[in-house]
Amino acid sequence: MAIQIDILTLFPEMFQGPLQNSIVGRARNAGIARVNIWNIRDFADDKHRVVDDTPYGGGAGMVMKADVLARCIEHVRLSNKGPVVFLTPQGNTFSQNVADRLRQCSQLILLCGHYEGIDERIRESMVDMEISIGDYVLTGGELPAMVVTDAVVRLIPGALGREESAADDSFSHGLLEYPHYTRPRDFRGMEVPEILLSGHHGRIRRWRLKRAVQRTARRRPDLLREGSFCGEIKEIVEELTDDDQEKGG
Repeated sequence: MAIQIDILTLFPEMFQGPLQNSIVGRARNAGIARVNIWNIRDFADDKHRVVDDTPYGGGAGMVMKADVLARCIEHVRLSNKGPVVFLTPQGNTFSQNVADRLRQCSQLILLCGHYEGIDERIRESMVDMEISIGDYVLTGGELPAMVVTDAVVRLIPGALGREESAADDSFSHGLLEYPHYTRPRDFRGMEVPEILLSGHHGRIRRWRLKRAVQRTARRRPDLLREGSFCGEIKEIVEELTDDDQEKGG
């Protein structure tokens, strides 16, 4: 399964580095992900390429114009029928579950806001989803668009070297990821846990799962309170002690 992502922005040059390297870059080179960058200014119809104006009713800042945005979105939709996602602090919080839902779309349009935002009529008539990457304000939607693109592309089959890598990521099962170790075996007196050297895959899997639950209990207890677990994970959660929650890692 491949995905096409079209990003609509006022600053296309910001995407040159992040989308050409690492997993996203490799996925693009392999044809697994196609990412197109569109300059919204190209759809302004005046000689100065004006994309914003003062808000009706007064107030500070500028608002991105409805007519320019509409032309840009309509042009991109000629080749991309996916949902239009507006990156805004007012959107629903981005999460691994949201990334997985977006990954199931074969096409996606990301709209980067700027200034005081976009004309409300575009939100009402052309935007399908609004996403925020956290409760803070950035200069524009470019960095959030990079975050969303990276999180979605890495879930596409073939994007990672090993398919189970994404399945083990933090939040994939409602838990934070278990701790990892590699060579050297002894680092400044700190030894790799013996269980990881045992070669007993069943016990290693159980140890990792327990450590993931413990770490989640310590660092993100809200995930355990809000999660709906079953089977082995539920069993480990129910066995948690106060000591586990204090020393979960």
